[in-house]
Amino acid sequence: MLVILSPSKTLDFEPASPTSITSQPVFAKEAAELIRHLKKLSIGELEDMMRISTKLAWLNQKRFALWKPEFAAANSNQAIFSFKGEVYHGLDVPSMQDGDVENSQHHMRILSGLYGVLRPLDLIQPYRLEMGTSFRFGKYADLYHFWRQKITRQIGIDLKESGSYLLINLASQEYFSAIENKKLNAKIVTPQFLENTNDSFKMITVYAKKARGMMARYILEYHINCEEDLRGFDGDGYYYNSNLSKPGSPVFTR
Repeated sequence: MLVILSPSKTLDFEPASPTSITSQPVFAKEAAELIRHLKKLSIGELEDMMRISTKLAWLNQKRFALWKPEFAAANSNQAIFSFKGEVYHGLDVPSMQDGDVENSQHHMRILSGLYGVLRPLDLIQPYRLEMGTSFRFGKYADLYHFWRQKITRQIGIDLKESGSYLLINLASQEYFSAIENKKLNAKIVTPQFLENTNDSFKMITVYAKKARGMMARYILEYHINCEEDLRGFDGDGYYYNSNLSKPGSPVFTR
């Protein structure tokens, strides 16, 4: 079984990691290639391309300038301890048992615009590059063009090594679109998280992000290995809604 998550824009490299176990990104060379192109962009070009403020463009230009092809404790931290967005608030990594963190290395993958596919304990350096960014470089029309075949092939390898062909998609559409689903020999399950608002159920992004992290945590803690076992998830007031659910698309409401 493999769980797929999106990364987060918010990063924090200050707290010390509770584990010394690290791994190197599978696509470190590809990341370095992207960095070479990103370093050529001006503040104004980064603002326009990423749709960010001048302050953020300056910060990311500095990050790209400082980025090194060598990943070590002095300039990097493990991915799972560095991402701090809503998904990772739900995952609540600091409170995870050591065994669950180690289990995540085998059964969780984080998609990334810069790194392609990350294992939780892969070392990363500070960056911002969303998969949906309109970044044209070399012969590539965008990041999807650059990454799709590479990511799909690696996810296929990771699925096989996991011992199961169950893929739990807890990533956003922006990131999961980087995978060519039809080329995977996998059963793909995409949970949905909806809120009861004025007597109708709606997806509210900020809540859904946190719920995806909580679901990932649930899968790791309870060693979930089939779609039916997901139904026991009841974190933060959610419950399995059999009326709205379909095969491959379990719905949780609150």
